[in-house]
Amino acid sequence: MNKETIEFQSETRKLLDIVIHSLYTERDVFLRELISNAADALEKMRHESILKNDIFDKDAPLDINISVDEKAHTITIVDTGLGMTKDELIANLGTIAHSGSKTFLTELSEQDQKDTNLIGQFGVGFYAAFMVAKLVRVQSRSYQLDDKGHEWVSDGTGSYTVEECPGLHRGTKLILELNDDSYDYAKEETLKRIIKQYSSFVSFPINVGGEKINTVQALWAKGKQEIKDEEYNEFYKFVGAAYDEPLSHLHFSADVPLSIKALLFIPQTNMENMGMGRMDPGVSLYCQKILIDQHSKTILPEWLRFLKGVIDSEDIPLNISRQALQDNALVAKINKVVTTRFLKHLAELAKSDAEKYTEFWKTFGIFLKEGATSDFTHRDAIAKLLRFESSASEPGKLISLTEYVERMPESQKDIYYINGPSREAIEAGPYLEAFKKQNLEIIYTLEPIDDFVFSHLGEYDGKKLLSADRADLDLPEDKEDKKEAEDSTEKLDKNIAASLTKWIKETLGDKVKEVAESKRLVDSPAIIVNPDGFMTSSMERVMRAGNPDGGLPMGGKNLEINTGHQLIRDLADLRVKNEDFAKTVIEQIHDNAMIQAGLMVDPRTMVERNYRILAQAVKPLTDK
Repeated sequence: MNKETIEFQSETRKLLDIVIHSLYTERDVFLRELISNAADALEKMRHESILKNDIFDKDAPLDINISVDEKAHTITIVDTGLGMTKDELIANLGTIAHSGSKTFLTELSEQDQKDTNLIGQFGVGFYAAFMVAKLVRVQSRSYQLDDKGHEWVSDGTGSYTVEECPGLHRGTKLILELNDDSYDYAKEETLKRIIKQYSSFVSFPINVGGEKINTVQALWAKGKQEIKDEEYNEFYKFVGAAYDEPLSHLHFSADVPLSIKALLFIPQTNMENMGMGRMDPGVSLYCQKILIDQHSKTILPEWLRFLKGVIDSEDIPLNISRQALQDNALVAKINKVVTTRFLKHLAELAKSDAEKYTEFWKTFGIFLKEGATSDFTHRDAIAKLLRFESSASEPGKLISLTEYVERMPESQKDIYYINGPSREAIEAGPYLEAFKKQNLEIIYTLEPIDDFVFSHLGEYDGKKLLSADRADLDLPEDKEDKKEAEDSTEKLDKNIAASLTKWIKETLGDKVKEVAESKRLVDSPAIIVNPDGFMTSSMERVMRAGNPDGGLPMGGKNLEINTGHQLIRDLADLRVKNEDFAKTVIEQIHDNAMIQAGLMVDPRTMVERNYRILAQAVKPLTDK
């Protein structure tokens, strides 16, 4: 029964000072660490009980019980785990050098503390108790029949005491006498909140004041065949703070190249579309059912922030506080494995349930588009999941790029697309004329980001993605149809056409980069095209919207004219008879083409010019 006082080793004192004053950024984690240690002891006890019969308190239930005394300002944590002998108390709690503290302290002095991998190697989570406690009592009795039980006591400074403590049950009891600024932790509600945040999925019951707190099972750790749809739905509501059911879920495990268990949910609603601002990531990172990083910003790419759920990996190396991932290369591997598997899930969903995938696409397709512009690693997989309307699809019907490629005629080498605010606006514009004439399918990109997506993709299935407003567009064309079209259309004489395009360029000046005779127009008099194959009109609109003060220079555009159109043919004559009025007309033709391209023009100037044109048109009628 003699009390033995033992001095902490110098390394241990230094470690204690680091843990107490600078290691953890949130004091709440002390409870997570102590519960994690208790759960480890219980797991070891469960294993020993299978192998051995000579166990003290063999029938004691495996659980963790926590109680508080608000008046005495204490917390008591009891587990019925493996327990510790006197020697184990000294080795595990009083002497840390045997498990590598000298190496730890050397590394700590050589590099930033946050980059040091400790948990699981040095077992220092226990010392987090001294962040909130001025005195810690550890009463423990080993499962071994001949152990008598002992008490370890320390204030976390220079020494600790160990003495025999008879009458203990198997396991370990921690009694924390709280610091003056930590009295709030002697409240059951405070402890329940911390347990629900960090330790909800611990495998053993955690009771606070006789109430079990961890009532939700870690479904991701169970086999899929064991789980009912109702259980998935309830788990989703818990981890996603949701009231409805998920649209779909992915539950998988992998052992190679890493040990990973994941349960991911697709919600039914895109909160960003509801004006709720940019969503925070919804997937939390666990290690053996203990929360490591809630709503992790690193474990999945940002464009998957709409997902809810859990990723658990035993291979994650952590720093001592479990609040920062230590090995970025390993995190990247987890990120890649889970992202690849989720994209495969979407591909399988698109194949097995096209209607549900369409529902997903309409709600969350914008996130895949974001991924296509920012995630080079998964860009090809994302491209297969993109969906758009096209000239060959019914209104509202979406197609994939693969379907488009499968329908391409042999003479067509590229994939064509055109942007517009709506299907109706696109089909009423001049850009489809050549495609209709040659019966070529063209994809309709109806959102501003779409052209950025295609520019980042560059190609699909070895075929270039080309915008229909490119100046250098070279469409496949049947030679006989082309000759027949040329013979049936009255065009301006080549010399007159050349003179007219030169005059238009001189008249419009810097408003256009070049003026040329069009090879693509059928029914429209003029069209604006982009000499820069990368910057489409849609992309320019988006960039201008982000710079309303005019910080971006207007990209030079080309104007193509249809020399077979009556208006252009008449303009050639008007230039000779009334050049001033002809200049007014070509300025209006240019602005009309700009509007059809979706580009801004000065409305005041345009309206004033319109009135002058109307006045000129009406005047001959009133003179009669």
